[in-house]
Amino acid sequence: MDLRRHFLRTAGTVLTAGALLISGCSSGSSPSSAADSALPTAVPGALKAYYGQQLSWRECGVPGFECASMKAPLDYDKPASGDIKLAVARKKATGPGKRLGSLLVNPGGPGGSAIQYLQQYAALGYPAPVRAQYDMVAVDPRGVARSEPVECLDGKRMDAYTQTDVTPDDQQETDQLVAAFKEFAQGCEKKSGQVLPHVSTVEAARDMDVLRAVLGDEKLQYVGASYGTFLGATYAGLYPARAGRLVLDGAMDPSLPARSMNLDQTGGFETAFQSFAKDCVARKDCPLGTASPDDAGRRLKDFFRTLDAKPVPTGDPRPLGESLATTGVIAAMYDEGAWPQLRDGIASAMNDNDGSGLLSLADAYYEREPDGKFANLMFANAAVNCLDLPAAFKSPAEVKDELPDFEKASPVFGEGLAWASLNCAYWPVKATGTPHRIAAKGAPDTVVVGTTRDPATPYKWAKSLAGQLDSGSLLTYDGDGHTAYGRGSDCIDSAINRYLLEGKAPADGKKC
Repeated sequence: MDLRRHFLRTAGTVLTAGALLISGCSSGSSPSSAADSALPTAVPGALKAYYGQQLSWRECGVPGFECASMKAPLDYDKPASGDIKLAVARKKATGPGKRLGSLLVNPGGPGGSAIQYLQQYAALGYPAPVRAQYDMVAVDPRGVARSEPVECLDGKRMDAYTQTDVTPDDQQETDQLVAAFKEFAQGCEKKSGQVLPHVSTVEAARDMDVLRAVLGDEKLQYVGASYGTFLGATYAGLYPARAGRLVLDGAMDPSLPARSMNLDQTGGFETAFQSFAKDCVARKDCPLGTASPDDAGRRLKDFFRTLDAKPVPTGDPRPLGESLATTGVIAAMYDEGAWPQLRDGIASAMNDNDGSGLLSLADAYYEREPDGKFANLMFANAAVNCLDLPAAFKSPAEVKDELPDFEKASPVFGEGLAWASLNCAYWPVKATGTPHRIAAKGAPDTVVVGTTRDPATPYKWAKSLAGQLDSGSLLTYDGDGHTAYGRGSDCIDSAINRYLLEGKAPADGKKC
């Protein structure tokens, strides 16, 4: 199975996988563009040329899809200073039934390619009635994939970066970790310095409104997953009168500072691991034993320590050390369908001195290709997260002070995820966003979806966002994995389909 569409990050950066690609939550470059304050409904004169542009659609490699390039101002505060080109793709409604306009989709990240998601999954895997009545549309957000992507390190240096020890045992290893964060940040500044100050979530949401107008839609209809929920909620806060049917699946909480978000997500991965471990120890062949989930966690943590001292071969020039192994395990937490692969990978690494299985999971998480090239996912992820919120920690000393809380939240992953949260401390661009609540007063019913054992976007975030939104409706999936729509629950899919097709939101508090 292709795991990549499930890796919808949200906070830290790389290095451990969790690097909680989650700090992305909140933004606002100025009081006039904060996501909790609606922008004027009239299009400013300086932006009318962008809103009135005509897209030139063309076939683009995948049968049935059209692609185009859309212009947006690089800096919305200074529109005359230059443009940024954004890649757009669509698959027109297939019929039968009344065409309902465009349905914009975003898979999260930040840094996930919406166009790739559309072409490889959404336009094929979304329910047929939805695809029949909507033009399925995607835009790669600024700095992502085909939209003037942020670049930072080449493949060789990125390989070294992903192998950096994120559980430093002494001052020398701490210095090496800090040096890795600095090298990553400096690489981004050197290769993408012009775009780095302009990849915030607020700016991406404003781009979505330009696209809405260019497509000829009065309202924005949207399905966003993971970080895509923050993007969608931000849009609703900026343009409540233009918000249509919005589905926010695997919701983020924009009111939290980065430290709290990272700590919550650490607990989310522990919850997901406990669910995996409970399933594993019930099997005779569980590589982590059959005693209890807690014992399985201790065994895994001990194995990570063993790998820290002595990595195992993988059949690749890169051995499996603690960082890559942790990333591989975290990657499989996004989808319970990956648990068999994870059990096999752990068994091979622990018993057969073969780390290839866990390395494969880690490579999928990082979007590393067999030829050693990396997609720009992790570069864009850090760029957006570090711009959207002030850094979780400013120094190694602050991380050390917080280690007990992180290790309490997750005995297995806490230490590494705490250190991974240090990355934004060395970012070359000052954060423009702050934590804030989004009410989106005046927006219509918005469906917020939460999964009870979601590793990356803990369930309590969905409850919080639904409570913040004036018209939020919470839809709960009692299950495992990251996000819920299109992942096998007829109850969830039926409720969302009805909303998208008929505009009838499920009752607030509905559970599946």
